Amino acid sequence: MAQSKQERTVQPSMLARTEDIQQQIQELSGRDLQLWSIGILIMLVLTSGLLALILPNLVWAQRAIRVEQAYLPQLFFGLISLVLLFNIYLLTQKRTLNSTRHALIRELVLNERLESLSLIDPLTQLLNRRAVNELIPREVARANRLGSNLTLMSIDLSGFRQINSKFGSVEGDSVLVEFGKILKSVFRGGDIVFRQGGDEFLILMPETTEEQADYPQQRLQREVEQWNLNSKKGFEMAFSWALASYVTGTDADEVLRAVDRKLYQKKNKLVPVF
Repeated sequence: MAQSKQERTVQPSMLARTEDIQQQIQELSGRDLQLWSIGILIMLVLTSGLLALILPNLVWAQRAIRVEQAYLPQLFFGLISLVLLFNIYLLTQKRTLNSTRHALIRELVLNERLESLSLIDPLTQLLNRRAVNELIPREVARANRLGSNLTLMSIDLSGFRQINSKFGSVEGDSVLVEFGKILKSVFRGGDIVFRQGGDEFLILMPETTEEQADYPQQRLQREVEQWNLNSKKGFEMAFSWALASYVTGTDADEVLRAVDRKLYQKKNKLVPVF
């Protein structure tokens, strides 16, 4: 329970940081516009200065433009200095903006990559318990909104603790990996496969009734039997399973409790209580 609370705390902070980075990138785009505005303003100032020198001569229709020689050095160096300072400022600001933008983009990509990795079980490469807490409420809300079917299948590997005890954790991990591969090959692309932890797995099947879920369950059983024939291990892979359908108006926690209760009753051969 403490771990799930910590995961729920980490996830909003990561999402908040991602939104903050995106907002900073948008603000940098606004600073680009500011630099262009400053450039246009400087050009207008320079143009106004030149017109101030030339326009009086044009008004009086003088053939030769006269400028006081005493002002020429100051005017020349002033304009050159202004242009140089302006270019230096623009280049400095542009470089700062680009480096800041690249740093923010790298952090955003890293943040999203970490978010993606945090939802994956490193052993089986299936979605983990944290993904259950994030994805199932979305699918439940979608089924409730559209009035579509939604079925969950909970699976436990039978005798997994004995395999770990007798053959070692390496062999136990190998069984988990192999079973994860079988699950990914059996269920369709629209189904979502999770490893909840240990030897517990969960399959989310959108737009599927319990009767329709019977077919992939039978196929899973055949694939496990075939694996046992080919594995040549000193043990056999086996699993227990239970199904629960989403009932319109209930929430994600209720459907998860329902499928867990059914699996517990099935494993312990208890009379179902509803």
